[in-house]
Amino acid sequence: MDTLKVMIHAPTPEALQRGQANLRNLLKLEPDARVELVVNGPAAAIAVGITDNEILSRLVLCRNSLDKQGLSAQDNARVVPAAIQHLVHQQQQGWSYVRA
Repeated sequence: MDTLKVMIHAPTPEALQRGQANLRNLLKLEPDARVELVVNGPAAAIAVGITDNEILSRLVLCRNSLDKQGLSAQDNARVVPAAIQHLVHQQQQGWSYVRA
């Protein structure tokens, strides 16, 4: 069976909380899965404070959202120019989309 490739999209603080739980639960069942937690909008303000390496290593932050809110990403966080662009490109490459 192919390795799962899943993007969990979290644009709100509530979705970010659910998304982190979704990510952990999925990895318990599918430890080899490739999982990204894609964050934009109001959730970015909370996401920049994440220090948990399990989450941080899979976190994808939207540059547009960071800039709009005057936020800086963690040094080792992955930042993409626009969450919407990233979501679309990943789906074209066979990644599944889940809205947290």
